[in-house]
Amino acid sequence: MKSTLLQSLFDDQESRPLTISELNEQVKGELEKRFRSVWVEAEIVNFVAANSGHWYFTLHDADSQLKAACYVRNNLRIRFQPFDGIQVRVRGKLSVYQPKGEYQMLVESLEPVGEGALKVAFEQIKTKLAREGLFAEELKRDLPFFPRRIGVVTSPNGAAFHDILNVLSRRTRTVNIVLIPTRVQGETAGEEITKAIETANKFNAGAATDEKIDVLIVGRGGGSSEDLWAFNEERVARAIRSSKIPIISAVGHEIDFTIADFVSDRRAPTPSAAAEIVAESEFQIEAFINQKVQDLFQFVEYKLLRLRSDLQEVALSPVFTEFPADIKDLRYEVEDFRTELQNAASDKLKIQRQNLEILTNRLSPLKLASKLNEKKICLALLEQRQISAVRDIADKKDEQLKIEMASLDALSPLAVLKRGFSIVQTPEGKILRDAEKIKQNDRVKIRLSRGRIEAEVKLIEN
Repeated sequence: MKSTLLQSLFDDQESRPLTISELNEQVKGELEKRFRSVWVEAEIVNFVAANSGHWYFTLHDADSQLKAACYVRNNLRIRFQPFDGIQVRVRGKLSVYQPKGEYQMLVESLEPVGEGALKVAFEQIKTKLAREGLFAEELKRDLPFFPRRIGVVTSPNGAAFHDILNVLSRRTRTVNIVLIPTRVQGETAGEEITKAIETANKFNAGAATDEKIDVLIVGRGGGSSEDLWAFNEERVARAIRSSKIPIISAVGHEIDFTIADFVSDRRAPTPSAAAEIVAESEFQIEAFINQKVQDLFQFVEYKLLRLRSDLQEVALSPVFTEFPADIKDLRYEVEDFRTELQNAASDKLKIQRQNLEILTNRLSPLKLASKLNEKKICLALLEQRQISAVRDIADKKDEQLKIEMASLDALSPLAVLKRGFSIVQTPEGKILRDAEKIKQNDRVKIRLSRGRIEAEVKLIEN
């Protein structure tokens, strides 16, 4: 094949020479067409952040170097601030800076490489957001006590979503799950996570109250630092902080920490733990109610046993068995005494009548006629006096009996209680008569005319 130079010797007409600008333009077009998307890995040197917001730096390895420029429209999407000496992975296109005829790389994406670089980028973002107050505790919102609709921002194919689904299905029967699918790894993951959070908030803005999402779980399963990097991006952190819906971050394993953990309203060590957090209230309340039902049944059973015991104790109390018997015995004694008095009076009257008859027979009727009348009158008076005396004695004994009965009634515990008094006992059942026998905050039993109460000693006065 003939070379282009040799072919030009046989051209009938000599080609017009190009200007430098035209040549640079053609080279630029061919270069951008041929290398419109290139990935390179290199170290940054000579980094300059211009006042315009553009970044200018040189990419170099052990043998070569390449100038690069990252315009402000692109570097706003880059997750950290580059610096000299950091190893990066760069995506962009090759072009020519026409005024100087220098070819360069126009950077569209830039990521740190290696654990050290990722750690530096992480600390840069964390410091910046902390300075702005995005991690402040007063900005964190309480999670709803009874969430009914849970939004999950994660990959539909990852283990995280299935773990969340399994835990919620097992622990609660009232929660609905709304999956908002997104990438959780790769160059576009941060942008997709941000849009997913914004989409959930837009949905809530126009949804009915019973259809709103109550809480969002944003996360993924475990992975390397590079795999989890999307959750360290500044735009994701700002989307979490701007969300009207409370957010639980659940990224990686328990030892993994991301920027999303610091800015979210609650951090869960794993996606499964996040599901347990949102289902915790329902689970605890159900267990609490079951426990209280059992406690109530036990309390009622205890009360019934206690009341039966108290009733049996009262029924067997000496107050209700001995006192009526004593009253009955006293009544029998009074009746016996009254009968004895009547019999004695009758016997004495009978003797007097017999004596009167003897005297009447021994004396003449004439002399004794007047005396007989006198004796009859005396005898009638004596009989009347005896009857009065017997009545007086019986009345006195009856009055004495009433007094004795009143005294017994006054001494009865029930009568004392009816007058407003009460019987104070220690928890062991001993009657309390001295304030020095009890201490402050001790519990006592108080028996009233009707019922019992238990009390706690607050003040003691001797």
